[in-house]
Amino acid sequence: MLDDDELAAQAAAGNVDAFGSLFTRYARDVYRLALSLGHRRSDAEDLMQDTFVAALEGVGRFEGRSSVRTWLGAILIRQASRNRRYHRLRATEALDETAAAVGTGLRDERRLDVHAMLDSLSAEHRTVLVLRELQGMSYDEIAEALSIPRGTVESRLFRARNMLRERYQEYQTGRSRSHPAVVGAPVESRHE
Repeated sequence: MLDDDELAAQAAAGNVDAFGSLFTRYARDVYRLALSLGHRRSDAEDLMQDTFVAALEGVGRFEGRSSVRTWLGAILIRQASRNRRYHRLRATEALDETAAAVGTGLRDERRLDVHAMLDSLSAEHRTVLVLRELQGMSYDEIAEALSIPRGTVESRLFRARNMLRERYQEYQTGRSRSHPAVVGAPVESRHE
């Protein structure tokens, strides 16, 4: 079985089967990364396909300085950023309309929604958090994938974790006010 660098070199030389082997090895990881970055399943599938198309077009420029996994992650992040910029205006208009329609019918029930908490972070903070905590990438791999210094990775990760901690505390505080019997409130005994 060939290692990733050998497959990439063969793919760069035009061997479609070698690139197919890379696809088979990493399609699931790329798809999960797209989902982790907050994309719906259909969008994650499209993003995965865009990533591999871009990888096929750019495999000749792969120098092997990073792992294939890191290289594919960097491509996915660039593709996601392009897609986000492209759809930002239309999405903003749709969100405004949806918020106006939903805002009138909301109940005051709170529940922990990890995806919503991740979505509340900026793209830069969400990306480093997902790459580190969900994808298990090292600080150096993240820095390389995002083309930023390691110190920037560390500071974004620190800030992202703090923001999530704050949001979780807000969730807990709101939950204890709306459901006092659930968190921190005295419970009456039936035997008194």
